[in-house]
Parts: sequence; C-alpha cells; structure tokens
Amino acid sequence: MRGMVNGCWLMVVGVSLVILLGCTSSMSAQDEGLLSRLDIDVHGFVDVRGGMRTQEDLNEKDASLGEARLQLDLQRMGDLSTIQVRADFLHDEVALEDDLDIEEGTGFIDLREANVLISPVDFMDVKIGRQILTWGTGDLLFINDLFPKDWQSFFSGRDVEYLKAPSDAFFISLFPGAVSIDVAYTPRFDSDRYISGHRISYWNPGLGERAGRDAIVDPVKPDDWFEDDEVAVRAYGNIAGYELAVYLYDGYWKNPEGMDPAAMKPIFPELAVYGASIRGGLGKGLVNFECGYYDSKDDFDGTDLYIPNDEIRALVGYERELLKELSMGVQYYVEQMQDYTSYKSVLLEGQNAKDEDRQVVTLRLTKQAMSQNMVISLFTYYSPTDSDGYVRPVVKYKVNDAWLVTAGGNVFFGEDDYTFFGQFKRNNNVYGGVRYSF
Repeated sequence: MRGMVNGCWLMVVGVSLVILLGCTSSMSAQDEGLLSRLDIDVHGFVDVRGGMRTQEDLNEKDASLGEARLQLDLQRMGDLSTIQVRADFLHDEVALEDDLDIEEGTGFIDLREANVLISPVDFMDVKIGRQILTWGTGDLLFINDLFPKDWQSFFSGRDVEYLKAPSDAFFISLFPGAVSIDVAYTPRFDSDRYISGHRISYWNPGLGERAGRDAIVDPVKPDDWFEDDEVAVRAYGNIAGYELAVYLYDGYWKNPEGMDPAAMKPIFPELAVYGASIRGGLGKGLVNFECGYYDSKDDFDGTDLYIPNDEIRALVGYERELLKELSMGVQYYVEQMQDYTSYKSVLLEGQNAKDEDRQVVTLRLTKQAMSQNMVISLFTYYSPTDSDGYVRPVVKYKVNDAWLVTAGGNVFFGEDDYTFFGQFKRNNNVYGGVRYSF
C-alpha cells in the first residue's frame, strides 16, 4: 500500500509540473477531437496546502495539514443521461494510516462523485451513485441536513467544500407542480467522517481526559446493505416569495453518540428527525428559520445512560449587505434536550452533565476587495451556555482565472475541556495553500 501511495504522489507531482509548465494550455487538436467525439468535459485542480498547530499537543502531530491533491472531474452529457466521475488523488503527510478506504475517505484516492443522472419523465430526475447531497437553511449549522459531513477536514484547514462528504444514494427529484419533492435513499448507512483522534484530539469521557492518537475512536457501525439504510425526504415550495420546506429523516445518529456498555464500543443509535424551514426576504436582507425534532428511537423515555435523549433543535438567521462589498450574517441556534430530569437521574458519579439547553450564536463577516479578487471572511461560533467557541478566519486571493492563494486559521477556546468546542483547543492551527485550476 505504501508503494501505491508513493506512486500516487509521483503522479500528483508529475501532473503538477506539467500544468505549471503550461502544457495543458495547448492541448493538441487530436486530443481535443477525441474528447469532443466522446462528449467528455474534463476539469480539475492541483491543490497544495500545509498547516501547523500553534501549541503542542502530545497526542497529535505538530503539523495539522500537509498534503497535495489532484482532482479530476469528468462529465459526459448525453441525450438520455449525464455521467459524472470526480476523484481526488491525494498525498497526505499528516494521516495516521494510508490504507485505502473509499467509504472513510482515507488512502490515496477520495472518490467524491461517481453517478449517472437520468430523467425518465419530464417531472422527474433520478441520480444514482456517489454524490454530494445537501439541503436546509443554516450557514455551517445543520438541523435537517443529515447527509455526511467531514469534520476532520473542516477543523484542519481544507477548503470548506470538503465539509460535505459523499453519499452512496439514489436521489429522486419530483417537480409535478407547486410543490417539489426530493427523496434520498441510502441503501447502507453513511456516517459523518467524525472526530476520531486520527488528526484532531478530543475529549474522551471514558478516560476523563483529552485524547488523540493514543485512543482512536473505533465504533460499531451499521453496515448491512438494504438493512442498515437511510431515507431522507424534503417537500418544498414557494408562497408569497418565501420558500417553505418540510423534512423527514429515518436512519441513525451521524456520529457515534451512543455506547454499547457490554462491548465498551461506541455505536450509532437509531434516529428519526421531523423538521421544517422557511426562508425569504425581510427588509434589506434575508431571514431564515429552521427546526427539527430528533427522535432518539433507542431511548424512549430518556433513562438510558448510553443513548442520547430526544432533542428539539432550532435556528434563526439573518443576512444582509452592510456596505458595498461587505456583508454580514448572524444566527442563533439552540438544542433543547428532552426528558432532562430522567437524564440527570441516571448520570454516574463524577460524570459531566450537559445543559438542558445548549445555545450557539454565529457571526459571518465577508469583505470583497481588489475588484472582488480578494475575499476576506470571518466566521465565529460562540456558545454562551458552554462558554466556548470557534473562530475561522480565511483570506482568498484570486491571482488570475487559474491561480488561487488561501490562508486561514482554526481557533478554538473554552473554559472546560469537555464542552463541544472547548475539547478542541489544543488543535488551534494556521494554514496556507495554493490551487491551480484547469
């Protein structure tokens, strides 16, 4: 396997050199003719970036990021179908393991998309295969978007597009009239790419301390095809300029939130979510509201210490332009635990209790400059109930149509080591990257 990784690394470097020398700008007429006859569009980029922790973490590498990736995106549009394959070929110096696992996104290939899109009738689209799925109204807050996320990428300094992990699904869109319906069926559960200790240290409640590579999270994951499946449904439409939607999800918690006390293994308990959202204009900006009821199906009355309780989650947001090329977005988010008295009654001695209501406020500021070639962004999470937060400053400069330079950071803070953001405060990092698109 290491030889394959080294081979991939040589390929990435080789292709990068070809691009840097400008060879791709003068593709031969014969090559162009072949692609034209096959109706294949090819796009992609080479992205090289690195990052360092700003403090020592004994359980992780000093480097938070050190990778080079080549992405190839191939698409063929036909009369009856559209086929797309998008894959990243990757060399990662920080990865703890280099075994190829397409499902987990480890190894030298991260297969982002591989699907076919067909339209059997005028009011229906069907996409089958690996794809990136998303819906909901939150800005980097997710309630009814129960599609996989990659939190390791998000906290490490990869581009924000890598927060969305792929799903292996059948996605059906129906638009017969005023109300449209989307149905996503995943025949085998796709979890988040959760914080496991491989590159981000975390709070380990079993050890009662922060852990990382010394205590890798190794859960029992539902993985039987057509038995451990997921269904997500959205129905949406417009009324008086406002987009309204209702949502349904039936599957599992996306992170290993539960525990099997006999095996002492983390598990993914069963979960159903029922939600709704609305988004539209208000004054000079846009307002959105979203809510969801999280039905933790394995814990009916909240008395199972090892299964998360039911929750009500909600957010409200507003965004508008403050000045020319300066915009602002704010959100207020809350998680309210149900059966809180039952939860408190079964806590073990010395165990840290969660709050009944966890609140989070977010602020996004975005400034465009230099004819919109430079974008300066600051996204901040702050939880007044947990007394912790997370700050994401990013600067992107578009040198020309091909070259993009990025610099940023991930800064966590908190009074306690066991709160959501506070547990990550040994992972503060700064990073930079260069991308060439073709």
